[in-house]
Amino acid sequence: MSVNALSKELYVPAQRLNEIVRERRGVTADTAMRLARYFGTTEQFWLNLQTDYDLRRARAEKSDQINKLITPRKPDHEAA
Repeated sequence: MSVNALSKELYVPAQRLNEIVRERRGVTADTAMRLARYFGTTEQFWLNLQTDYDLRRARAEKSDQINKLITPRKPDHEAA
């Protein structure tokens, strides 16, 4: 199915779907609701896909930096 055909079925601009496909835009709650209705899934399915993608990107881009900056909190019984 083409982006244009799907955009007509979902009643959204084709640009919105193109930007999602090209990783220039995330899946919003509104888009998740429309995709869920059309494909017979849940809204959470689409939002989880987006969250998983965002987390993978963040880990790849910032994991080393965050790990160097932040020291894990020690449990209270180990505090000096």
